[in-house]
Amino acid sequence: RLFPLRERGMNWRARPLTGQEIQAFKRSKEVMQRFVRAYQLMLRFYGIVLIDEETGELRRAENWAERFQNLNRYSHNNLRITRILKCLGEMGYEHYQVRLVKFFLTETLVKETLPNVRKSALDYFLFTIRNKEERRELVHYAWQHFKPQSSFVWGPHDKLLKYR
Repeated sequence: RLFPLRERGMNWRARPLTGQEIQAFKRSKEVMQRFVRAYQLMLRFYGIVLIDEETGELRRAENWAERFQNLNRYSHNNLRITRILKCLGEMGYEHYQVRLVKFFLTETLVKETLPNVRKSALDYFLFTIRNKEERRELVHYAWQHFKPQSSFVWGPHDKLLKYR
């Protein structure tokens, strides 16, 4: 598995990761470098480029239109993206998680280039974020760009109005 988790996935033969295994991975510079390369590989497959390894900043790849068509057409990619996001959190790359979720929220809600990814971005991607404050910020961002705002169900409207 490229993006192992502590939970069972679709492959019933794959063993869930243990906390000890995660710690061993984190101690290995080589494993962590390979992990980032695997992340970059998957991003490129989705039409996204990691432009800053320190911050996790992303942008569309040159072939984004073709790759986004694939993302819109095949919803099984959303399960893989959720898995990648969860694994980023397990491996200590929470800043990558936040950037990737915000990227998908922007593409689905603001630019409207990935309409078939919107539900997964809101129902699943958002809630892989471990840090409460960052998650709240992303929920607020989603609420600000959701149309119609009155139909937003991912956070209490009274709190979203007062946020910040």
